[in-house]
Amino acid sequence: MKLSGWGAYPRIETELAAPRDEAELAEFLVRGDAVARGNGRAYGDAAIGRRRTLSTRHFAHMLDFDAERGWLTADSGVLLSDVISAFLPRGWFPLVTPGTKYVTLGGMVASDVHGKNHHKDGSFQTCVEWFDLMTPDGRVQRCSRTENSELFFWTFGAMGMTGVVLRVCMRLLPVETGWIRQKSIVAANLAEAIRVFEDNLDATYSVAWIDCVAKGADLGRSIIMLGEHATIGQIPPDDRHRPLHLPVRGKLSVPFTPPAFCLNRYTLRAFNALYFRMGARKAAKQGGVSLEHWDSYFYPLDSILGWNRIYGRRGFLQYQCVIPLAQAEAGMSELMEATAEAGAGSFLAVLKRFGAQESRISFPMEGYTLALDFPASERNLALIGRLEDIAIAHGGRFYLAKDAHLTAARFRASEPRAEDFARTHRQFHPMMGSALSDRIGL
Repeated sequence: MKLSGWGAYPRIETELAAPRDEAELAEFLVRGDAVARGNGRAYGDAAIGRRRTLSTRHFAHMLDFDAERGWLTADSGVLLSDVISAFLPRGWFPLVTPGTKYVTLGGMVASDVHGKNHHKDGSFQTCVEWFDLMTPDGRVQRCSRTENSELFFWTFGAMGMTGVVLRVCMRLLPVETGWIRQKSIVAANLAEAIRVFEDNLDATYSVAWIDCVAKGADLGRSIIMLGEHATIGQIPPDDRHRPLHLPVRGKLSVPFTPPAFCLNRYTLRAFNALYFRMGARKAAKQGGVSLEHWDSYFYPLDSILGWNRIYGRRGFLQYQCVIPLAQAEAGMSELMEATAEAGAGSFLAVLKRFGAQESRISFPMEGYTLALDFPASERNLALIGRLEDIAIAHGGRFYLAKDAHLTAARFRASEPRAEDFARTHRQFHPMMGSALSDRIGL
């Protein structure tokens, strides 16, 4: 069958299997050339096996919860949305979460996901106590900071190439309410946006939406959204009797796949201008402070089912890089200038501040990360190649969970840890095989 990631590009022929237990999973692994797949939310070809793809949908049980420490043990196929549904009413929330709740815990390990709080709390590995990993030879190994520690750290961000995560023990964050106290700040350009981030490093959460179509003096104009978990005393009195039980939002859906011509430089320019005006208007009210439902603050796109269909039948590409702090403003300016000049634009242009992090192959490093979405086309593939070259020239690297374009040469140029990664895993066992690993030469 032909399988794709969330971006619906590329579509690749693979055999899809869904092992029902560990014994059956081991049988598939020892045959070689396979990779695990959770809920298919990696954007490109990371979770597509070069010969077969192994769904973890049968590994989907919550196993144990230590309420004193906030430690949850669950199978790798459990969705983050199910964790939130089960534990937010009990006063617990994920310490680190990506921009969608429809990811599996195993996928969160493989991608080493990050959220709006990386500058303070790091990536997902910071809240994982241990995981059980089935390596390509069919053996199961408990991995933690003290047990099989090299395998533990090399697995985060390796996109499933070290084996199949079976179970995860993760720490949850105690919260008083399901509300986020948000402060919105308008930045007139990129330099001002970066100043706002640097002036608010004590904020738990921070993220900026950027108008990627704006040019000249408006280049990088942004709406920065800071956030804190609201306390009971900060929410309206009428909500204090059930502060953790917020009404479930209604879901919209994309009923059909629109034709590609609906997305063009004119609709993108109009959308970006409208979004900026709406954000600026919100920032002007009550000092920019508002209370936001946890779902709309962390997962705004999850309210639109099948939103990836907006980009048409050819699918879309996401480009996400991180540029080190010292070169971030210059590098981000060049990236945004190239995007604006190309007239490609993006509905979803997101800027975040990363904190310092020691890791093996994981994506984040101290600096700024920019994520852009583009409809899949030859023109935009060429643009992404140009953006990759700009990031590399400024010491940047790329998020493999979002990638569908990076070549082996560019991967090596951006990732000095690549050879150490390959060499280390040859010592343990052969690496798993995916379309992504073939493309980047691992």
